[in-house]
Amino acid sequence: MGETGNHNHQPPPPQPPPGPVPPLGAARGPLYPPAEQLLQLHYCIHSNPSWHQTVLLAFQHYIVMLGTAVMIATVLVPRMGGGHGDKARVIQSMLFMSGINTLLQTLFGSRLPTVMGPSFAYFISVLLAINDFNDSNFTTEHERFTHIMRAVQGSLIVSSILNIIIGYGKAWGNLTRFFSPLVLVPVVCVVGLGLFARGFPQLGNCVEIGLPMLILLVISQQYLQHIHPKTRPILERFALLLCVGIIWAFAAILTVAGAYKNVRDQTKMSCRTDRSFLMSSAPWIKIPYPFQWGTPIFRASHVFGMMGAALVSSAESTGAFYAAARLAGATPPPSHVVSRSIGLQGIGQLLDGIFGSLVGSAVSVENVGLLGLTRVGSRRVVEISSGFMIFFSIFGKFGAFFASIPLPIFAAIYCVLYAIVAATGISFIQFANPNSMRNIYILGLSLFLGISIPQYFVMNTDMAGHGPAKTGAGWFNNILNTIFSSPPTVAIIVGTLLDNTLEAGHARDERGLPWLVPFQRRKGDSRNEEFYNYPLIINDYIPTRFL
Repeated sequence: MGETGNHNHQPPPPQPPPGPVPPLGAARGPLYPPAEQLLQLHYCIHSNPSWHQTVLLAFQHYIVMLGTAVMIATVLVPRMGGGHGDKARVIQSMLFMSGINTLLQTLFGSRLPTVMGPSFAYFISVLLAINDFNDSNFTTEHERFTHIMRAVQGSLIVSSILNIIIGYGKAWGNLTRFFSPLVLVPVVCVVGLGLFARGFPQLGNCVEIGLPMLILLVISQQYLQHIHPKTRPILERFALLLCVGIIWAFAAILTVAGAYKNVRDQTKMSCRTDRSFLMSSAPWIKIPYPFQWGTPIFRASHVFGMMGAALVSSAESTGAFYAAARLAGATPPPSHVVSRSIGLQGIGQLLDGIFGSLVGSAVSVENVGLLGLTRVGSRRVVEISSGFMIFFSIFGKFGAFFASIPLPIFAAIYCVLYAIVAATGISFIQFANPNSMRNIYILGLSLFLGISIPQYFVMNTDMAGHGPAKTGAGWFNNILNTIFSSPPTVAIIVGTLLDNTLEAGHARDERGLPWLVPFQRRKGDSRNEEFYNYPLIINDYIPTRFL
C-alpha cells in the first residue's frame, strides 16, 4: 500500500494519567475519618473525677436505675396479690441485688462501667407464673403473693445454669466472633430504640410533669451550659439531678394544691407524689436474706420460660456492653470478656433467686446512656453507685423517699438516655462500608425486623403472658414468645445470619472485619489487657485459662 499524505505529522504528546476523581461533594466540607474512641469524653474507663464529683455522679446513677425497679414492682406485685409493704420489700430486694451484681460485674465480669439492674426481659415469664396460680385457693392474698414469689425464685435459680454454662463454657463469646460492625449497628441501636414503650408512652400518663421534665433536661443540659464557662461542667454532669429535684418539687406542689382530686385513678397513680405508699410501708432497716419468701418452688414450665428470659437478658446485655465500651472510651470487649460477663450474669441471676428478687438482672440500658449524657465513663463512679444501691436497700425509709419519684419523671429521662444508646449503635457504621448496597440491605432489614417482630409479639400477648406462638408444648411457646419479644435478640438473629451468609467471603472489608477482629482476640490489641484485665492482685492469682 502507498504511504498517506500524513506521514510527516508527529504523534500527539502522551497525556498524563487522569488523577483520582474526587468523591461527589468532597469540596463542600471536611471528611471525618473513623474514630475508634470518642474524643469528647471527659473521663474514660480508668480515669476518675474528683471525689465529690464521683459521689454525686454515683448517686445520679442510682437515681436513674431506680425507675426500672419501681416500674417492675408497681406493675407485677399487685397482680401477685401483694400489698404496699410487699412492694417495698421487693424493691429493696431488687436494689440490694443490683448493688451486689454491679460490683461483681465491674470487678470480675465485663470490667465496664455498667450498672446491673432488674430486667424487663423476665416480665413475660413472671406473668406466666402469676397466671398459673390464679385458680389456686389461698386463704389470703399475701399467701398467694409469697407462693408466686417462691415459684419465681425456683425458676430463677434453675434457669441461671443456662447463662453460667454458655458464659463460662465460652459458647456466647464464640457467637460474638460472628459479629461485625455491620451487625453491631442494629443490635446496639435496638437496645435503645426497642425500649420506646418506656419513654413517651409512659411520660404521657402525666404530661404536666413528664413533658416539663423532658424539656427542662434538654434545655439545661444542652443549651444553658453555654451561658457561662463555670456553669458548663455543673450542668453537663449534674443537670439530670437538678431537673429531677425541680420537677419533683413541682409535682409535690400540684399534689398538695389538690390538682388531682377529681381525676381518674390511673392519673393519680402516675402524677401524685403520695400514691406509691412506699414511705409508710417500707421498714426503717431490713437486710434482704436468702430465701426470705420461703422454700423455692420448682415447676418445669416456669423454668423453661425463665430460660428464654435468661437468653434474652444475655442478648440485651451484650448489646449494652458494646455501647458502654464505646461511651467509656474502651475498645470493643473481646470474646472471652463477653463470655465471662454472661457467665457472671448467670451467677447474678442465681443470687437473685436465692435472695428473693422478683426478676433477674441485666445491664441497665438507661445507665449506659447516662455515660454519654455526662461524658463520664469512669468505672469508679459505677462501683460507688453500687454502694448507694446497697445502702438504700437496707435503710428502707430513705430508699422509699427517692422511690416515690413519679414514674413520668423517669420516663422523660429515658427518652434522652435510650436515644443516646441508639445513636451510639449507629456510630458503628463508620467502621463498615455505608455505601455498599449489600450492607444497606442487611442493616435495614435487621433494624426493621428487630423492632417490627417484637412489636407483633408484644401486641398479641395477653395479660396472662400468653403470646402468638401456640404449639402443642406450652414450655416451648413460653421460650418462643419470650425470645421474639426482645428487639436485641431478634436483631442478633437476623443480622448475624444475613451478614455471615450473604456474600460474606467476598465482602470481608465491606463488613468492617479488619477493624473488629483484632479486638475480639485476647492478644489482638495491646489495649485489651489495659481495659479488661482483672484487678492487679486478683489477676496475678487466677490461671490464664480462667481470665
